Amino acid sequence: MMGRSRAREESVSPIWDEVMRGLSARVKRLPCKLFYDARGSELFEAICETPEYYVTRTEQRILTRYAEKIAERIGPHARIVEFGSGNSAKTRVLLDHLDRPAAYIPVDISQSQLAAASLALARAYPQVEILPLCADYTGLVAIPQASRPVSKTIVFFPGSTIGNFTPEEARHFLARIARLCGPSGGLLIGVDLKKDRAVLEPAYADREGVTAAFNLNLLHRVNRELGGELPVERFRHRAHYNSRHGRIEMHLVARGPISGRVGRTAIRLAAGEHITTEYSYKYRPAEFARLAEEAGFQVVQRWSDERSLFSIQYLTVRERQPADVGEAA
Repeated sequence: MMGRSRAREESVSPIWDEVMRGLSARVKRLPCKLFYDARGSELFEAICETPEYYVTRTEQRILTRYAEKIAERIGPHARIVEFGSGNSAKTRVLLDHLDRPAAYIPVDISQSQLAAASLALARAYPQVEILPLCADYTGLVAIPQASRPVSKTIVFFPGSTIGNFTPEEARHFLARIARLCGPSGGLLIGVDLKKDRAVLEPAYADREGVTAAFNLNLLHRVNRELGGELPVERFRHRAHYNSRHGRIEMHLVARGPISGRVGRTAIRLAAGEHITTEYSYKYRPAEFARLAEEAGFQVVQRWSDERSLFSIQYLTVRERQPADVGEAA
């Protein structure tokens, strides 16, 4: 990759435009989907094992505890489409309980992890048709057809990733999912709940520094894939809870004045200036129910843990779609 000319790198990279728009803005941003190269995926798996990050293990416990009831809600012969499938670990809980699923379609932007996970699932569940799709699920408009009859399409969107969208973006994204699923379809989604700052902030700034490495890896990726010359060691990780907006904010903060370059574009930051890399919105149950209804869904059932840290929610597509929900600008 380093041997390519910068002009060619700029023309072929699918992430070039997003990176340059974000780094050239007055308030600098990088899209959080860029976290998940091979190294970023490894680091995220490590984050899930840290004691502070409650999300993954809490969701896993909810899935395990209520798997039979969730499977009953979904019903037989469903086509399961998982957005951001990763290693598909949570999916195994579903596949163990679902009644004759027609197909499982993992969707992920990490080709290597998608291939490895799909092969492992095909071996573990030979009766289920596995149809991996390497794509950015935020722009997905069609999904592979199963060879068996399908009763309904269910999108599985675990991990509270819906929180990475602003509420307005989430509304439009959920509306797109409703159209993708169709009239009989549904959505099984993980939604992180609002809670005390003392629980939230350590989950995104663990003592071992795994999340910091995950955040900084984004700059390593820009340097490696886009011919960047950003001094990674001059940035530090910061995460804090913005109670006004109900969201965790992750930033890369300049330790001092920074002068770098991506391609032929100069990038400068003053001391203390930051690049926003992630928002993670948290919701009260009623807040998310309103958002879902505006997008054309209705919440049918909600499962949570004993401390109300997290929820898994099953939504179905409403018969009448709201007329004012369209594509995000």
